[in-house]
Amino acid sequence: MPKQIFNANDFKKLLEKAKECRVMRIGDKAKLKLRTSKMLYVFITSKGEANELLKSSKVEVKEIN
Repeated sequence: MPKQIFNANDFKKLLEKAKECRVMRIGDKAKLKLRTSKMLYVFITSKGEANELLKSSKVEVKEIN
């Protein structure tokens, strides 16, 4: 089961350890899924905040429709 993250700072910390980030944009929200070696994490946020978080990432980002 994936764990949901509720804080952007926690997401940034996990982003450094992640292998991949999948982005699902639905309406005015974005669901970011981080895959680490042990766990899948989910962070739901606005599209604007998602774009800002992903600008600084060095991880492969995949868009899911």
